[in-house]
Amino acid sequence: MEKFESEVKYISYPLEVVYGKMADLRNLSVLKERFADPNFQQAAMNASGGKVSESQFQSISEKLQNMQFDEDSVSLDINPVGNITLQIIERELNKTLKFETVNSPVPLNMWIQLLPVSTGGCKMRLTLGAELNFFIRKMAEKPLREAVEKIADMLTMIPYGNNLNA
Repeated sequence: MEKFESEVKYISYPLEVVYGKMADLRNLSVLKERFADPNFQQAAMNASGGKVSESQFQSISEKLQNMQFDEDSVSLDINPVGNITLQIIERELNKTLKFETVNSPVPLNMWIQLLPVSTGGCKMRLTLGAELNFFIRKMAEKPLREAVEKIADMLTMIPYGNNLNA
């Protein structure tokens, strides 16, 4: 199994709050609204320091609009693969969330690790594991590395301090 890890990201909310929001995937639907807002896109592009272009943000926004969320899973259409569901298979309170794909031609798993920091925030790392044969690995390695970083970046943009279900 190939592993792809994000850089360690800092989230300026307490670990318990971040874990609580991530443990119920319905809370991630707030990303749809945020990425659809042109003011948010502009602010996020500015905050990225030029690492993310306007077209990349538009692409992320379009993908998010097609995502479906429930408490334990998120489903999305990936071209040309089709609909893939990522389902939580394990929760370790205030530490880890583990996911596996359903309906995926390539078996994938993902886990989010959280650690508290003394400033009251937390650190997060996203890891993706994929069963890739030699030929697929060469084609998919770079896009998967980029996807892991983009997903981790998106998770840092969630307004954890807000009541996301309201």
